[in-house]
Amino acid sequence: MEIASKYNPAEVENKWYKYWMDNNLFHSEPDEREPYTVVIPPPNVTGVLHMGHMLNNTIQDVLVRRARMQGKNACWVPGTDHASIATEAKVVNKLAAEGIKKNDLTRDEFLEHAWNWTREHGGIILQQLKKLGASCDWDRTAFTMDDIRSESVLKVFCDLYEKGLIYRGVRMVNWDPKALTALSDEEVIHKEVNGKLYYLRYMIEGDPEGRYAVVATTRPETIMGDTAMCIHPDDPKNAHLKGKKVIVPLVNRAIPVIEDEYVDIEFGTGCLKVTPAHDVNDYLLGEKYNLPSIDIFNPDGTLNENGDRYAGMDRFDVRKQIEKDLEEAGLIEKTEPYTNKVGFSERTDEVIEPKLSMQWFLKMEDLAKPAAKAVENDTIRFFPEKYKNTYRHWMENIKDWCISRQLWWGHQIPAYFLPKGGYVVALTKEEAFEKAKQQVDYELTIDDLKQDEDVLDTWFSSWLWPISVFNGINEPDNKDINYYYPTNDLVTAPEIIFFWVARMIISGYEYRKEPCFRNVYFTGIVRDKLGRKMSKSLGNSPDPIELMDKYGADGVRMGMLLTSPAGNDLPFDESMCEQGRNFNNKIWNAFRLVKGWDVDENIPQPESSKIAVEWFKSKLSDTIAEVEDLFSKYRLSEALMLLYKLFWDEFSSWYLEIVKPAYQKPIDKLSYDATLSFFDDLLRLLHPFMPFITEELWQALYTREEGVSLMISLQPKGEDVNKELLSDFEDVKNIISGIRTIRLEKNIPNKEALELEITGKHKELFNSIIAKMCNLTSIKQVSEKQTGSAGFLVGTTEYTVPLTDNIDTEAELKKLEAELTYTEGFLKSVQKKLSNEKFVQNAKPEIVENERKKMADAESKIALIKENIAAITRN
Repeated sequence: MEIASKYNPAEVENKWYKYWMDNNLFHSEPDEREPYTVVIPPPNVTGVLHMGHMLNNTIQDVLVRRARMQGKNACWVPGTDHASIATEAKVVNKLAAEGIKKNDLTRDEFLEHAWNWTREHGGIILQQLKKLGASCDWDRTAFTMDDIRSESVLKVFCDLYEKGLIYRGVRMVNWDPKALTALSDEEVIHKEVNGKLYYLRYMIEGDPEGRYAVVATTRPETIMGDTAMCIHPDDPKNAHLKGKKVIVPLVNRAIPVIEDEYVDIEFGTGCLKVTPAHDVNDYLLGEKYNLPSIDIFNPDGTLNENGDRYAGMDRFDVRKQIEKDLEEAGLIEKTEPYTNKVGFSERTDEVIEPKLSMQWFLKMEDLAKPAAKAVENDTIRFFPEKYKNTYRHWMENIKDWCISRQLWWGHQIPAYFLPKGGYVVALTKEEAFEKAKQQVDYELTIDDLKQDEDVLDTWFSSWLWPISVFNGINEPDNKDINYYYPTNDLVTAPEIIFFWVARMIISGYEYRKEPCFRNVYFTGIVRDKLGRKMSKSLGNSPDPIELMDKYGADGVRMGMLLTSPAGNDLPFDESMCEQGRNFNNKIWNAFRLVKGWDVDENIPQPESSKIAVEWFKSKLSDTIAEVEDLFSKYRLSEALMLLYKLFWDEFSSWYLEIVKPAYQKPIDKLSYDATLSFFDDLLRLLHPFMPFITEELWQALYTREEGVSLMISLQPKGEDVNKELLSDFEDVKNIISGIRTIRLEKNIPNKEALELEITGKHKELFNSIIAKMCNLTSIKQVSEKQTGSAGFLVGTTEYTVPLTDNIDTEAELKKLEAELTYTEGFLKSVQKKLSNEKFVQNAKPEIVENERKKMADAESKIALIKENIAAITRN
């Protein structure tokens, strides 16, 4: 196979992805092997690839490819989420651009537009993942609203309802006035907002002196919904209000003063306005004291007829206007700047409105118990472990889940209302009709049943994802679910730990009585160089497709992985992708170098090459063991960096340089075969991280059969590691580096041969390597070094190179004296640190030991420099 002079990522990537697909290498079927299963966090069906997806899916692909190369039956299930709120908003906007209002359409007409939108945009993100190299089993692609998943969702709803876990009732919910739907608590993001605290005068009814109570509020627009004022029973400053009524400003409605310990005596004036329809805590007070509830808002955030003179106005316009009106009426005491936390919709970024609404809820307390225990006892492990605390806190304080949404796009709730009140829950309208006939004592036709207009929360489908992708709800004993479930690893973002991760664990225990996955790897947030989260609105996020076009998919994958330790945010810098591309080029050029050597089977293997082969074999085995350990801890970034250094430094800079034949000379067969074998191992190790270039070079390494692929070959196994050889070789590197430094400092060209003299212990085994790498004519032990030589220490052994007479002794003396001054200063600073008793007592033992080693090294170096100065001076 011909290898081009330059690496062309686009050509290589397209070729090999097609090859993998044509040979069905991503597909998995149950067999006798150990399964390894990953389900993709399903991206929104109308979404496009962003940097978070890039990171998340690269990590998944690394894990899946590695498992496949460990001989496991790897199955990575892809799919998309129907994303009720986001998709419906996009369809509504598209229709609006065409002059069509949602309310002008029937439900079926609207859904036809939504399905057309989904078919047009739904496959984009999955196609983009292919460009990244994602080795998903595309034959298993699922969609949360396809037939299997839809039937699963409705069956689960009916089952939980029959178990008494789903109920319907009027409750205070988070209302999104833009999306016109209820939200769960988890879909509300609280942000600090700079606003005002308004001090309003509530006149005391029938008070002859015209006295009033003052209420501090951040939301004066809600006074039309006030049905009580509340004070603390032990508050002396407001004791005169007990048993009284006060008049709501502008509205002129009398409301009672109630007493409850809920009120904070210290906040504001100690008087609290109670608006049960528009505040969660006020709602609870209303329930406790049987207060009326006045809803003043329309679903879109404008005020309704209960809003008095402000009916039809937007809530925030009312806030501005009511301040002026209260001022004119003399009913506002003062205003002051105030910062408080306000809830925003996670989907639309609209300020949410607490609202009383008839909704469907799922009881969570008992369902959550086995799921809480599973993470607590590490049946399911979190990486990093710190997220166990976040999870525990939520599970211990879990609230019932509001599962209904006032939308059309989604799974319509399988509840059917009866003409004279009441409802039945059933999988189909036909089943509902049969149930209804058993419940009523009047004539009924199937057309009399009206299905609930609401749909289920999108998360109510994705919480079943690890089960439903294998059809485990509809067919709980099928071969796929029995083989692939529980899944192995989940890779996701910590911000959906409640939305998705916790709920999947809950459903897993409810429907399979076991965990849905074994490990959860939480990725960090991709941020720009300023530390800001990447987003479209900030315009600080690069286009992933453009990045891959520029640096190649392997380069971008590597760039992201090198800076993405689990759970920590990723400070993305495009230069990392450039580093990835440079590494690709390094591998490519190293491969071309090796494949360009002529081989002579008749020449013996040089001693230097024989030692280098033994050394690199140990280095490779040592690295393999370390990589396996890092993978077991999900430290993928460190594993990649280890392999990067192994290839760039150990293999390219040291091993290849040692075994490389002289210019236009052949290499011996033993060394060449060993080098190809090492290259093969290195490509296998790197393949999960960099699938495209490694496949290209692996195919070119030896003659391969059609259909064979690196991705289904096995990861290399490490052999016994010769630790002594590895340690000795580090000394060899230091010796070679020392001689090269002398050449550089003395301006001695590489082609000029040198001699090396050694005073002290030295292993002659490595002389052939040192001689070759440094162009030495001789290496010999001496009792005394020659005058006019330059040297260095490795450990306690001194290595010197005799120099020719044309060395500028005066310049050399100045250089040595400067080095002596610096080293003596350094020694003093170390001695000062070690003479500090507090440092020696409190620092870690290894740090103190490191400082002592620095002191000993500096003392040896000073002695050597002084000897060199004395030698020059004698001359």
